[in-house]
Amino acid sequence: MAISGGIVRQRAKYERFLDKRHSTNPRRAGPWHYRAPSRIFWRTLRGMMPYKTARGAAALDRLKCFEGVPPPYDKVKRMVVPQALQVLRLQHGHRWCKLGALANAVGWKHQDAVAALEAARKARAADYYSAKKAAAKAAK
Repeated sequence: MAISGGIVRQRAKYERFLDKRHSTNPRRAGPWHYRAPSRIFWRTLRGMMPYKTARGAAALDRLKCFEGVPPPYDKVKRMVVPQALQVLRLQHGHRWCKLGALANAVGWKHQDAVAALEAARKARAADYYSAKKAAAKAAK
């Protein structure tokens, strides 16, 4: 997922957000500062919806965010939302960064593990697709 603004600027903004813990008693629970990209995205969307109402809470419960594509969803056909394409949303020539790179810069430690799992998933998907194409060709 792409974010407008360079990684240095985005990291500085997130570091200021992490510093908000000093506004309260540090021994008390919260505010929670998530480091995982899925949780950063989840919290961003939570700020865009009325999550304190029953309707907003139900909508937030329906939202699912993951790093990578977990097993139940790797078999589901993925769709492209044209209005969300990076080439249409981000201005040409401006700096941008990936949410995973930002999360890794602010303390998320699992980027390499997720990359390895995604590479294995893509290899399995490629094998499945080639076998499916061979079966379709044999059926013809």
